[in-house]
Amino acid sequence: MNAEFYRLGVNVAVTHSRQKSTIYALSSGLGKCGVAVIRVSGPCTSKAILNMTHLKYLPKPRKACLHKIIDPTTKEQLDNGLLLWFPGPKSFTGEDCCEFQVHGGRAVVTSVLQGLSKLPNFRPADPGEFTKRSFYNNKMDLTEVEGLADLIEADTELQRKQALMQLEGSLRQLYGSWRQYLLENLAYVEAYIDFSETDNIEDLVLANVKENLEKLAKEIEMHLMDNRSGELLRDGVKVAIIGAPNTGKSSLLNSLCSREAAIVTELPGTTRDPIQVPLDVSGYSVLLIDTAGIRSKTVDLIEGLGIKKSKVQAESADMVILVTDAQCLLDVDNMDLWLQKHVENLKVRCDNCLVYVNKIDSLSDDQVIRLKKVSQNSYWTVCFGSCKVNEGLLDMMRTFENCLQQICGNPNFEHPRCSQARHRYCLLNALNNVQTYLKMSESDKNIDVAAQHLRKATLYVGKITGHVSTEEVLTEIFSKFCIGK
Repeated sequence: MNAEFYRLGVNVAVTHSRQKSTIYALSSGLGKCGVAVIRVSGPCTSKAILNMTHLKYLPKPRKACLHKIIDPTTKEQLDNGLLLWFPGPKSFTGEDCCEFQVHGGRAVVTSVLQGLSKLPNFRPADPGEFTKRSFYNNKMDLTEVEGLADLIEADTELQRKQALMQLEGSLRQLYGSWRQYLLENLAYVEAYIDFSETDNIEDLVLANVKENLEKLAKEIEMHLMDNRSGELLRDGVKVAIIGAPNTGKSSLLNSLCSREAAIVTELPGTTRDPIQVPLDVSGYSVLLIDTAGIRSKTVDLIEGLGIKKSKVQAESADMVILVTDAQCLLDVDNMDLWLQKHVENLKVRCDNCLVYVNKIDSLSDDQVIRLKKVSQNSYWTVCFGSCKVNEGLLDMMRTFENCLQQICGNPNFEHPRCSQARHRYCLLNALNNVQTYLKMSESDKNIDVAAQHLRKATLYVGKITGHVSTEEVLTEIFSKFCIGK
């Protein structure tokens, strides 16, 4: 155990003393409920079972049994509940664990927790401490820990899928294989440095290492060329609705979220402050933002401030829905040119842009057909509809979903994606060090210095999985868990 802590760069003495204590916490969340789960983990877990029930012997592992739960000192009955015993190392934390499943009333839960507090060497768990012990006992690596945290926080189906794949080891397998590959090639380089002059080391060693690392560098580059799709799926896509005043931006927001989230009037400039609405769009987490209408001449100071905020939202958005009035496009022959000039007049950036042509109910059928025909050759993604009469909204939603799929993709265990900014930072540094090695190793004179960059690359990949880490990094990750997990 100590060797593992030294490997992680953790303060061994402090952490090891914390590990010796037995911890307990409510794992099922606060508030009244039908069943509450109280988890215990540590070397004295068996004492909790024998002192808080009438059992004389430990029950069969991993088999639920109904027992009276009692106070360890007064022997007063606290509740009737299920007891499960998980002897280590076959448990979540790798230590001896047990669970008390009791009725979920506050008084019952409080009495059981108070009973556990009376046992020697027992203490309440810190946030994320059960998972931290699982990590320290090599039950999971840091990517799996983060996957568990993401699974708990997942709001949509696709977030759940990606988090579960990560918890099941998709990133651990990928990054672990890269680290092992780096270690193997580093070993060849170290052997060449130490023994090339005295022993019979093949001349092709460095050439083979170069070929291997060039292949690895391409793999990492391809992995990073995902436009942050895994991170966007995890964190959610920020979508700003922009356009000129009175084009129907707020009406579109209300239609998409199926409620009156924004005030709608006939007066232009009704929306001043951005209005944010979280949505689940076919499994994609979306933060939809209605913004103030953008125009060059403002009516008053407040509208001018609202327009500034609109541009800030558009600049920071992952996707933009540009709303325009169908009447403005009636005499347009080149829609691409008109939309480009319109965006330039709005003075906003429109990457990943979906154009929604609103108010087609004010046009004749022939006019709508003509506009749709003109849009067919456009490189912009254009949808037509009317928020007023709910026309074209289903087609718009399908197109919106396709745009989100292009941005976020779909989770795939065989081809996992980078899901954390921390991962991306470490991989970029690892890639830079591999590329530096490849440049410097062209000359045998620089091989000693070049090898140092290969060591750094190995360390950076190790930081992702936790093979190389610091207490600060671990504290930041585990602090995101609730108490009891």
